[in-house]
Amino acid sequence: MELLDGKVASAAIKENLKSKTELLTASGKRAPHLAAILIGDDPASHTYVNSKVKNCHEVGIRSTLIQRDDSISEEALLQMIRGLNEDKEVDGILVQVPLPKHISENKVTLTIAPEKDVDGFHPVNIGNMVLGLPGFVSATPWGIILLLKHYGIKSEGKNVVIVGRSHTVGTPLSILFSRNTSFGNATVTLCHSRTHNLEEICRTADILVAAIGKAQFIKEDMVKEGAVVIDVGINRVKDSNTKSGFRLKGDVDFENVKGKCSYISPVPGGVGLMTIAALLTNTFDAYIRNNDVAL
Repeated sequence: MELLDGKVASAAIKENLKSKTELLTASGKRAPHLAAILIGDDPASHTYVNSKVKNCHEVGIRSTLIQRDDSISEEALLQMIRGLNEDKEVDGILVQVPLPKHISENKVTLTIAPEKDVDGFHPVNIGNMVLGLPGFVSATPWGIILLLKHYGIKSEGKNVVIVGRSHTVGTPLSILFSRNTSFGNATVTLCHSRTHNLEEICRTADILVAAIGKAQFIKEDMVKEGAVVIDVGINRVKDSNTKSGFRLKGDVDFENVKGKCSYISPVPGGVGLMTIAALLTNTFDAYIRNNDVAL
């Protein structure tokens, strides 16, 4: 068993981005710029956004964090996004979710300009992904692909089973794996809560992706010998032995599954770090595309 270490893979991606950003600034050009909007005081959201800002700094990408309390009106937030759309000094925009109940996530997503939608959620970018056109792929699916590429794991001709059909992970990832590309060409099965014979289907997987949001859902008897297992889940499980009172667990029963795998990603330290690396990659690419810069 070999670990799909997100720390190692993301560090390599970030080092490459840092080198390319330094080339830009050394030639007199400005650095790429990510604007992040954080509404409210949700502790997890603060942690995620602060991590994104920190990682931007590490690779030389400029970041602007815009914080507002949860009393902000929907129209005020949309107007703020429109302003960032028009700002030629801003290359990427992300709005951290969840949002307050009075603000529509769909309206927010649709308001962000597709060419600055580095989260890859705008319908234009999703459509481009389906058609194989240039655009931005949502960060977690793209991070999974980058993780596999780093370790030289090819999906061509393989059976890929994805457990979880969310619009942010499972569905776009199923499209990426099935496309006629160097990191695709797989036969994909997308499973969900109403899938019959789920355990049997999982056992057919050469590459098994767990993104269902249930702690330790994937058990040893659901995994084929020698399979590649990618754990997307981040679940907070109560643990009185930790200072925080909880422990992060993935969707895979890691300790009992790892012995059957050729590769497996840990939680934490796996896909989560690759999500941020993919976001940074999208931001850099947005700068290159929107400013017609050649490296």
